[in-house]
Amino acid sequence: MDFRRTYRSAAVAYVDLVSRVPAGRWDAPGLGDWTVRELVGHTVSSALRQVPTVLETAAEEIAVPSPEGYWALARQVPAEVYAAAVAASGDDAHATGLALADDPADAVREMAGRATQAVAAAGDDDVVTTAAGGMRVRDWLPTRTFELVVHGMDLAAAAGVPHGMAPEAVAEAMALAARTAIAVGDAEALLRALTGRGELPPKFSVV
Repeated sequence: MDFRRTYRSAAVAYVDLVSRVPAGRWDAPGLGDWTVRELVGHTVSSALRQVPTVLETAAEEIAVPSPEGYWALARQVPAEVYAAAVAASGDDAHATGLALADDPADAVREMAGRATQAVAAAGDDDVVTTAAGGMRVRDWLPTRTFELVVHGMDLAAAAGVPHGMAPEAVAEAMALAARTAIAVGDAEALLRALTGRGELPPKFSVV
């Protein structure tokens, strides 16, 4: 799969999805403690708005050599560091959601346009500065596609509309989730569940 094509596909589908959120659902429950507006705020902040900035900020060395390494890092940092990151993410989701104002679809469309333009200009092996440290563009961008696909499904469920993500983008996200399961030691549990040989514990997650 072409990581640029799947990212662009997911970004375009997410813009369309936001445009189909019913007007009365923006303050309804979205995910966990987030409203629909805050869920969208988190997604566009992490998967669209920051993309041009990250791609323009070079790193001197590679700290995380794979997409699954990015997600596995959450299992490796101290609990207080993880808790602080979650709290900061919540604050950012709220602030970005408010900034979408009265026309969220238009705001998201503009961010997606800037993000996809930045992706088109970046080199596959450019090393850029991400929240996890230096990463190659070809390793970091699939983590942004993952955000769009997973949170796109969250948004669709909360809004009561189809998510519209292309099978290729969903497949890339699923493959990354499986590789992350391997990286964090959950491969056997996941494989057994997927083949009808076991059940996953409540609220199981590889990220």
